[in-house]
Amino acid sequence: MQGLILIVEDETDLAATLEYNLQREGYLTRLAATGQGGVDAANQDPLPDAIVLDLMLPDLSGTEVCRRLRESERTREIPIIMCTAKGSEIDRVVGFEVGADDYVVKPFSVRELILRIRALLRRAQKTDAEPEIVRFGRLRVDREAHRAWVDDKEISLTALEFRLLYAFMSRKGRVQTRDALLSDVWGIDAEVTTRTVDTHVKRLREKLGDAGNYVETLRGVGYRFRDNPDEEAG
Repeated sequence: MQGLILIVEDETDLAATLEYNLQREGYLTRLAATGQGGVDAANQDPLPDAIVLDLMLPDLSGTEVCRRLRESERTREIPIIMCTAKGSEIDRVVGFEVGADDYVVKPFSVRELILRIRALLRRAQKTDAEPEIVRFGRLRVDREAHRAWVDDKEISLTALEFRLLYAFMSRKGRVQTRDALLSDVWGIDAEVTTRTVDTHVKRLREKLGDAGNYVETLRGVGYRFRDNPDEEAG
């Protein structure tokens, strides 16, 4: 078996279709038809390896479910793909803000969804092999705990902001184009624009304060995290 996938979806036919296709690909599945049911199912042993989460649920919204899962130490690391009929950029941004790892808009190809699940699981496995604590100048990041500090003062980051910061720090000195960040941080073929990258980088810098200068803008190219914390800002 390739892993356990939790499907939180109130449309019975769609949930059954997803369950059938995932099981055919070798995945175990668990179903929930409400937001609260999804939160409860996500906390059951064994924990799911990934969650397919509908945005429009009969009780709690998908964004609220996602927020609760990210606030819990037990479930905060589980990859989440949000599924919804809403397709505007603001809905996608809100989904990413509360910690979704990827976003698909209905109607979507089941095959595409499975490919995205595979990509998320590969990314999670790769991250597990990386060091837990990363230090750079005034910054310290605990990958396992999803916590970050500037001058030993903890800063509050969303799950997406944390992944963005960790991506920068793990590739210091290397140019990161906006398209590369969309692919690596947001997920394959994420339906967001490069303007969204700029917005999140700006928010991340603001939260980092003076340490935000470690992230340099390369006009017309993208961004670069300094190779050395003591080098002059570009």
